[in-house]
Amino acid sequence: MRALTCFRSRIGEHTVPELPEVETTRRGLMPHLLGKTLRHIVVRNPRLRWPVPEDLGKRMSGQPVTGLERRGKYLLLGLPKGTVMLHLGMSGSLSLVDSKIPPGKHDHIDMVLDSGLNLRFNDPRRFGAVLWVEGDPAEHALLRHLGPEPLGEEFDGDYLYHISRKRKQAVKSFLMDSQVVVGVGNIYANEALFMGGIRPGSQAGRISRPRYGLLAQAVIKVLESAIEQGGTTLRDFVGGDGRPGYFKQSLQVYGRGGLPCLNCGAALKEIRLSNRSTVYCVQCQR
Repeated sequence: MRALTCFRSRIGEHTVPELPEVETTRRGLMPHLLGKTLRHIVVRNPRLRWPVPEDLGKRMSGQPVTGLERRGKYLLLGLPKGTVMLHLGMSGSLSLVDSKIPPGKHDHIDMVLDSGLNLRFNDPRRFGAVLWVEGDPAEHALLRHLGPEPLGEEFDGDYLYHISRKRKQAVKSFLMDSQVVVGVGNIYANEALFMGGIRPGSQAGRISRPRYGLLAQAVIKVLESAIEQGGTTLRDFVGGDGRPGYFKQSLQVYGRGGLPCLNCGAALKEIRLSNRSTVYCVQCQR
């Protein structure tokens, strides 16, 4: 028997899942989890980025799933007595499999549902996290300092303009700062800056309000497009409907260094900025 639904987020050796992949995972899992009861929990290896709580099974077992939310790149599995906070790290995946399927080498945690399905957490590199939170998860140390959601009401050009004043860092690094806005990772920062016509190395504090308005609109558009198309096509990512994401086919600059700009035909330039691959058009972005 094979996995019924598999959600994997792995872009490259050192790349973590970005917001569209996590949101796609959330939407794919939601119908299979909401209202189902967790029969029992199996923790085979608690040594993840942070140790899995020893009493996790005791806390979760017998509780119905009341919700599955996302904050930045964290998934929040809601239960009546608390919240399970999950992060896929660099190589993690969540799979819905038949509970009779035996675990593999890196299947560290099973959450068995009364439906007969098993939510399985796999993480070869063990940079992911499965944590228990009581009370408001927004107040957890990992979440309380995060900036607004890029698809939420608080995020717009005016917000970016005001928070960027006197900042000397490159606008791409500014945009990828999770305390400024959550979930705009490297791929989507490259794409949004191209769409907004802003050079990645430009000083954040010197960009005008109108240009930040364009950038905010670009961030929203590129993320919504990626979510709609199922997330970036990853090495082994499969969305909730069993089809791979196709957003990679729509990338305009990321991974295209040296190739012609799709707008003007000039060769795209690739540099390292804050140790991240950065691609832009010297003609279209200023």
